[in-house]
Amino acid sequence: MAATPASDLDWPFFDEGHRVYAAQVRQWAQQQLPPLLEGAEDSLDAVYACVRRLVTELGRAGLLRVCVPAAYGGLREQLDVRGLSLARETLARASGLADFALAMQGLGSAPVSLFGTHAQKLALLPGVAEGRTVAAFALSEPDAGSDVAALACRATRVPGGWQLDGVKTWISNAGLADSYVVFARSGQAGTRGISAFIVPASTPGLDASERIPVIAPHPLGTLRLTACCVPDDALLGEEGQGFKIAMGTLDTFRTTVGAAALGFARRALDEALLRARSRRLFGRTLAEFQLTHMKLGEMALAIDASALMVYRAAWTKDVQRRRVTREASMAKLFATESAQQVIDAAVQLWGGLGVVQGVPVERLYREIRALRIYEGASEVLKLIIGAQALEAGG
Repeated sequence: MAATPASDLDWPFFDEGHRVYAAQVRQWAQQQLPPLLEGAEDSLDAVYACVRRLVTELGRAGLLRVCVPAAYGGLREQLDVRGLSLARETLARASGLADFALAMQGLGSAPVSLFGTHAQKLALLPGVAEGRTVAAFALSEPDAGSDVAALACRATRVPGGWQLDGVKTWISNAGLADSYVVFARSGQAGTRGISAFIVPASTPGLDASERIPVIAPHPLGTLRLTACCVPDDALLGEEGQGFKIAMGTLDTFRTTVGAAALGFARRALDEALLRARSRRLFGRTLAEFQLTHMKLGEMALAIDASALMVYRAAWTKDVQRRRVTREASMAKLFATESAQQVIDAAVQLWGGLGVVQGVPVERLYREIRALRIYEGASEVLKLIIGAQALEAGG
């Protein structure tokens, strides 16, 4: 895996701490990652085992500290979107599963980092940072994905706590996580009636055994909650604050999805350059054709533009400490759509070999597709950006 270009890390978005951390992630990915991935895609069981192994080793290397605040074992006072984005870009360039392992630790624990009490943070976050606890974010339902207001999972008050009943699906780390942040309807219809709860995997009434196989295998499944009771102190934030918690979490992590897409796109360009220099056609290498120069130029342009949008959004969140719904939506939308095009171009340059199972560009082609859907489908993001433009007047 080629190193991230120095020019990127020299951008004013980053400080020295980011550069040191990015170098640590890159070195770990180069030296420690390959043996951890051996046999990872042999079966779905192997995928689950690999992700658990990756979480453990990322924690042992200290790289998961970027996922939590400093007071609970993290690197910085608050969640650092630039650090998270650098980690996801670097890991995605090497392995989609490695990116997944780190990303879900961050996403699954972020509601607690952002909205939890000291006791809730102390109970969960140190284990997440050390790789001892696997976290998960359980928002989507069969009929409530992009439309969170349609959420139907029910939270009912019972003596000493809450009873949860309903179904969650498309849940990353389902069946693997030790703890879930579950969003459920505790009140009126719409967004104001949603609350969030911390639910340990061992809670009676929680069934996470149903797996969902997808084109780029990773731990994904359905949660079924049947008379699943949690104590009062499992409520995250205040009752009715669940929508705010979910959106606040996505406002932080949506940018990092764009960073993962950026990592995939960089790897695709690496592979395209390799193939262009070695593949011969009509007595010349692909690299000698002007059409190849044009295609590679388009790919490089899309990558740099994506990087600028991703790290603008991350810097704005970290430094200006304000909502970045517009910036994060733009970064996620542009980077994921651009990465799809870059990877498709890389497959085309590889020719027939590009669709052979196990070839890097074939794997990238499968891995990028989901990023255009989760944490805000491209069409939904366009609606958000348009609404933001109307509100701001341009």
